Amino acid sequence: MPDIEAHITGNVWKIEVAVGDKISDGDTVAILESMKMEIPVESEDDGVVKEIRCEEGQSVSEGDVLVVLE
Repeated sequence: MPDIEAHITGNVWKIEVAVGDKISDGDTVAILESMKMEIPVESEDDGVVKEIRCEEGQSVSEGDVLVVLE
């Protein structure tokens, strides 16, 4: 399963999932804040959240892995 990556540089405003959650294609896994805008990060696959690699308030760069699915 692919990892879910940040598609912009910003701060993790909110994490919408927990380890063990079943998610579907299109589900929001996190919300990033950049330039005073809130941008949802959505899953592109169905799966189960195996690992969360970010924390709320953390700065992330484009391409950083936020969530790992299995």
